[in-house]
Amino acid sequence: MEFLIVLAATILACFALRNPVKRWPVLFYVLAVALVMLFICGAYVPLPRPLWSLLLVLVQKCMLSLALFVVVMYLGVFARESKVGTWLRPIRAELSIVAWILSLGHMTMYLVSYAPRLLAGRIDGNVLAALVLALVLFALLLVLGVTSFNVVKKRMKTGTWKRVQLLAYPFFGLVYVHLLLMLLPSALRGGEAAQTSIVVYSVVFGAYAVLRVVRAVRDCRAGLKNEAQVPA
Repeated sequence: MEFLIVLAATILACFALRNPVKRWPVLFYVLAVALVMLFICGAYVPLPRPLWSLLLVLVQKCMLSLALFVVVMYLGVFARESKVGTWLRPIRAELSIVAWILSLGHMTMYLVSYAPRLLAGRIDGNVLAALVLALVLFALLLVLGVTSFNVVKKRMKTGTWKRVQLLAYPFFGLVYVHLLLMLLPSALRGGEAAQTSIVVYSVVFGAYAVLRVVRAVRDCRAGLKNEAQVPA
């Protein structure tokens, strides 16, 4: 499946490019913007077929952004002192911002393309529900994306910033619901690609939910143990 390929490549890229991302984050933000602009231009100006096919997968289907968000969310599953945690946690915010930029491009193009059908009332209930949910995701994405920048984070109180970042959990869950709403009609009609996609996304999101709860329980127990060891 396309998403698994994109996810595997994204994970490898995150590990390989960790130091450059940490040292020159703005460069990767600019590259993300350039990718989105190239995609928008491709909607109006013909591009080479291989390039356009790649942009459809990475930007229009939002697979690169989703893969980056999966990496960011799954980092919460690993212990801070683990090899994965110590290597990738320092660029968690930077990866979130790149994913945020790519998601904005994806959402903007889709909302623009569906606007005429929505205004004309030529849209079914399932797609309408997905669009309403997309607007909610868009709002959450704006809040989470803006507060990921260090310049904004430094101006916020630590407690407030942490509470805002908790919105990442409903955001991730609503992304899964949005995917189901978009894929279910085709899956119910027997579409094998849609059925496979639902299975893959369910495993990815379901595994994260279980593992994140396990990590929270372990961290809580470790915290209680450390408190018990502190001399009175």
